[in-house]
Amino acid sequence: MNTHIDSGSLTQRIDKWLWCTRIFKTRANAKNACLSGAIRINNQVAKPSASVHISDEISIRLHGQERKLDVLLLLEKRVGAPIASAAYLDKTPQVIASTKQISGAQDGERDRGSGRPTKRDRRRIEQFRHPN
Repeated sequence: MNTHIDSGSLTQRIDKWLWCTRIFKTRANAKNACLSGAIRINNQVAKPSASVHISDEISIRLHGQERKLDVLLLLEKRVGAPIASAAYLDKTPQVIASTKQISGAQDGERDRGSGRPTKRDRRRIEQFRHPN
């Protein structure tokens, strides 16, 4: 079963490529990200119909973080995760923790919707707020 695009067509739509490589769950989400300006191909804002070629650099801004990918393979259809991850080289710098996580940890704040703190959590919060 061949999932790669044949050598006759060396381009693919960016929204389809993002969907095939499992960067986005649906093609509509990939299209909306392109329309909002979150996707760039070689530092140019990409429309959903923009062509992507092998060795292009794609920048994706998702959830406040920037991902940088190099295109290694063009895919015909959506494939499994191991094959999809082989279609690009992830050049995103590894970040230890985001600034939101760091500031939340320093303030003793909890994530919204995480429920009530347990007795053990409350003791740790108090110890953090008032060290003796």
